[in-house]
Amino acid sequence: MTLRLWGMSSMLALAAGSVGADVKAEMNFNRIASFPVVENMAEGEDRSRESSAEIIDATADGMTLVYTDSPLGVLGMIDIADPAAPKPLGNVVLDGEPTSVAVVGQTAFVGINTSESYTNPSGRLAAIDIASRTETGSCDLGGQPDSVAKARDGSFLAVAIENERDEDLNDGVLPQRPEGWLVLVGLKDGALDCASLKKVDLTGLAGIAPEDPEPEFVSINAAGETVVTLQENNHLAVVARDGTVLSQFSAGTVDLEGIDATDERAALIFTESQKGRKREPDGVTWIDDDHFATANEGDYEGGSRGWTVFSKDGQVVYESGPSLEHAIVQIGHYPDKRSDAKGVEPESVVFGRFGDAPLLVVGTERASVAAVYDVTDPAAPVLKQLLPSGIGPEGFVAIPSRNLLVSANETDLVADGAARSHVMIYQYQEAPAAYPMLTSDGMDELTGWGAISGLVAGEPGALYAVNDSFYGYQPTIFRIDTTRTPARIVEAIRVTRAGRPAQKLDLEGITLDGAGGFWLASEGNSAKLVPHALYHVNAKGEIKEEVALPPELLANETRFGFEGVTKVGDTLWMAVQREWADDPRHQVKLVAYDTAAKTWGAVRYELATPETGWVGLSEIVAHGDWVYLIERDNQIGSAAVTKKITRVPLSELQPAPLDGPLPVVTKELARDLIPDLTATGGYVLDKVEGLAIDADGTMWVATDNDGVDDHSGETMFFAVKP
Repeated sequence: MTLRLWGMSSMLALAAGSVGADVKAEMNFNRIASFPVVENMAEGEDRSRESSAEIIDATADGMTLVYTDSPLGVLGMIDIADPAAPKPLGNVVLDGEPTSVAVVGQTAFVGINTSESYTNPSGRLAAIDIASRTETGSCDLGGQPDSVAKARDGSFLAVAIENERDEDLNDGVLPQRPEGWLVLVGLKDGALDCASLKKVDLTGLAGIAPEDPEPEFVSINAAGETVVTLQENNHLAVVARDGTVLSQFSAGTVDLEGIDATDERAALIFTESQKGRKREPDGVTWIDDDHFATANEGDYEGGSRGWTVFSKDGQVVYESGPSLEHAIVQIGHYPDKRSDAKGVEPESVVFGRFGDAPLLVVGTERASVAAVYDVTDPAAPVLKQLLPSGIGPEGFVAIPSRNLLVSANETDLVADGAARSHVMIYQYQEAPAAYPMLTSDGMDELTGWGAISGLVAGEPGALYAVNDSFYGYQPTIFRIDTTRTPARIVEAIRVTRAGRPAQKLDLEGITLDGAGGFWLASEGNSAKLVPHALYHVNAKGEIKEEVALPPELLANETRFGFEGVTKVGDTLWMAVQREWADDPRHQVKLVAYDTAAKTWGAVRYELATPETGWVGLSEIVAHGDWVYLIERDNQIGSAAVTKKITRVPLSELQPAPLDGPLPVVTKELARDLIPDLTATGGYVLDKVEGLAIDADGTMWVATDNDGVDDHSGETMFFAVKP
């Protein structure tokens, strides 16, 4: 059987085709490539080491990216002559920790931390010729550098000397001397002019620990004025080219309403508030010569979950409040485990003028989302897009001359066998936005979601999905309208027991019961007292019947249990994810439960043999004369091999008694999903978990984003059609 991609390329083509020939299509950013920075390691290097893309910039021609990699102590470079096919250019080894980089022409100016201790900080500013990979100059900075920024005309650099505090000393509370300062250093014919280096004293300005300023980030406007954030001091300053402090003021506080401020509840409930939350800004960028934007990441005492536009005299021109976080909640990227901290944690901001559009991008470290705003009116920004990024976006660079935006994502989960650090490339193009693919935007109540697992087709144009045990106090059935692009969650049906949220569930499968309700499959975990079971719920989500597994099955159970359920007549069929104790190697059970006779049986299914990790089943769906399954490995990115839809003849699903030999069914490939999983320029996500088939044969596929826990939060939700 031949299937073709419908949800991404075809839907985008349809949307683009609906625009009249004489009407210009809307411009959007879409991701076109992802580059794992481990690819910059030389042949023979140990690739199991942590690497990280943090602060990033581009050469004047926009053809080469340069980024700092603190764990490796290198400056990485990427060839983006073809931005859809980035190529490694290798690493330049440095003599310390690179903290930031700014590129002027073909020279990278890198802040390098060489500190021996918090009390004896040191560092330098190095000039690296990008073509030859050689150092051409260096200035002693006298302290530990953080952010480096370049003047628009290439005449000087600004460096924030943070002299960061020891977070383990006195709970990290300021003051902790030595203090930080700002450095301004000139460039003469593109080379460092260390003799011009000027140290700008920032003590005595802030209301919080004025004797210990800790500059964090800098940006320079066209007038040559530097804005600097003093994050821990909750303060901002604007400094002239000659070092004069033109203005300085508190970053202030924000009252937050409608947020989730409680962790360890395993539920998304946005009814709490925080009053007087210090902004404590991290990243900063000028929008024009009179206005700049801050990303209010926060530190120990603050973090306002949003971003702010200030005038350079200190007036708040715009405050996002919780609106950005709310938009992120709706696309399934809310990091619930950060609820009691700083939520989505905006960290970086970058500005670029793309054609006539002045666009500001806000990077959220914990939600792994880049938010694009039109700031034509700095007092009334308009949210245009939310882009999926890698895990922990740290730095961005806008390249308007090539219609490109680039994110550097610092988190490297190599130790956990998960996603590596990536640089992601987006193109500003005449095309519909490819992301998000699923949203709860438009619901009367702010509705968060994530960790989508099982799917089932319902009435025409509707699917139902369940979340898994990540939201253990909020098990939910989501009704999804697939007639809209992106698909919309239009109802959240909470699964309850005796009127309260049902607990001890790990919902991995859902199917219709034929009478308005649902059968749900829960994957058990005996170590956590979560039973392997089936649950019959009514249309309101109330559990009416609980069906435990028979002793013949439970005697050999592991925690890798039911992953999907489908109904054929009176019989429920469940896919067991991995081998149980009585299964031959690389074979798993398809278990049958006759709801009328209350009897059990099973057959076996042979899995692909993995070279690395494991392969298992994630879903089962009956349609026509076949039963379709998702078979996947647990690998991610370039290591992924098996992500596919298979099918088994329905005629072979004849359940055999559990206490005897089980027949092995035959399977065939229906679709390799790896091309689909890379169709939007990202890396291959590991957890393809949901599959539903409409009456017309359209197959809907969903990935599980693990509740944005050690995950980018990206959910792919797309259709393939015969």
